[in-house]
Amino acid sequence: MPYYPPKGFHFRVEFGSLASEGDTRFQEVAGLVSELGIEELVEGGENRFSHRLPSRAKYGNLILKRGLFTNSKLIAWCRDAIEHFEFSPATVNVTLLNEHHEPVAETYSFVNAWPVKWSVSDFKAQDNSLVIETLELAYQNFTRVSLPLPAQGAEHAN
Repeated sequence: MPYYPPKGFHFRVEFGSLASEGDTRFQEVAGLVSELGIEELVEGGENRFSHRLPSRAKYGNLILKRGLFTNSKLIAWCRDAIEHFEFSPATVNVTLLNEHHEPVAETYSFVNAWPVKWSVSDFKAQDNSLVIETLELAYQNFTRVSLPLPAQGAEHAN
């Protein structure tokens, strides 16, 4: 059976007990970025080049977008951090799903995430568009949690 890459439009975002029912339905997840830093070392007497060495991993912020949600535990969590400087880091899991709502790829687990920005789209009387809120989260690191391998012969089962 040929392999087809998963589609990116069906996914689940989980915050554990931080979010209420419907509070984690997002229309967009962005910022799944990790990169290795580079440190340049200049050697005395060597003017042709500098040595480039690997450094620490760096991560971009996780950006979540959705329609404005009222009475949100998640936004209360953001307000506590931004307005009151009270932090309760959480693990956020993002999982791609298939048409049966089953995971089809690794789960991206963002460890010790906390809100750094919350914004709402512009209000425009001439537009007929939804109000979109954006949550931006910083985190310690993210890992990819692999799916369990299917049992032997499972792909031939009916």
